[in-house]
Amino acid sequence: MMRHERLNALLDLLAERGQVQVDEAVEALSVSPATVRRDMDALAEQRLLTRTRGGAVLSSVAYDLPVRYRAEHRPRQKRDIARAAGRLVSRGSVIGLSGGTTTTEIARALAGRSDLGEAGPRPNLTVVTNALNIAYELSVRPTIKIVLTGGVAHSRTFELVGPYSDLVLGQITMDVAFVGVNGVDPRVGATVHDEAEARVNLLMAQRAGRAVLVADSTKIGNRAFATIGGPEVFDTFITDGDAPEAARRAFEEAGWSLLTPQPAPGEGEDD
Repeated sequence: MMRHERLNALLDLLAERGQVQVDEAVEALSVSPATVRRDMDALAEQRLLTRTRGGAVLSSVAYDLPVRYRAEHRPRQKRDIARAAGRLVSRGSVIGLSGGTTTTEIARALAGRSDLGEAGPRPNLTVVTNALNIAYELSVRPTIKIVLTGGVAHSRTFELVGPYSDLVLGQITMDVAFVGVNGVDPRVGATVHDEAEARVNLLMAQRAGRAVLVADSTKIGNRAFATIGGPEVFDTFITDGDAPEAARRAFEEAGWSLLTPQPAPGEGEDD
């Protein structure tokens, strides 16, 4: 297991349990006690966990793990969602992308499309985003126009929030907006950890002709602090094919339009 994979796995254990002892991590990760201690110390330096006698607890500020540590979680499922989302985008469109690992995967899928890379007098795609990492990745694509919303950077999600974001979004329209979240419940709707982030996501959805919620199936049933909205906000909810049948029925009965793409040929269960 590579180091970044161990760090992700260790953070996942902490997210599930709240605290982990060294011997528990050794058993779960199949590595030596010395390796676990070094990894815990490295994460503690970045304030993602707090070291305790014999283990670690989840840091009080680590409620939302940075994008770089969540990027490798369920990559196949996120690629499936990204491919389905990409089919909703035509050449010449103006799209919105909120922050998050799933929307980042959508940006990568679009960046790789040959029709969007063809040279021409005008951009083949305009991307409006409040995510610094997405803007950075797409900025090297000369055929894609990038519009950053402005605002104050959120240190853990790389997202811009606040009144400056509201000002920009309030003056533009988009064809389709893709919004990632921390949790989605058929009754409560889509939720995120931060109320300022929820406000930007809602405004982005409202300024688009079509608002699409994107979240892998592990987010289903989770509820975070701030609500964005339900089917009255989002025209479509794209999740992966691992979503339980009972959950799909619950969303459809609550009025959601659900899309669950299947894995691409040749893709394993978990890359």
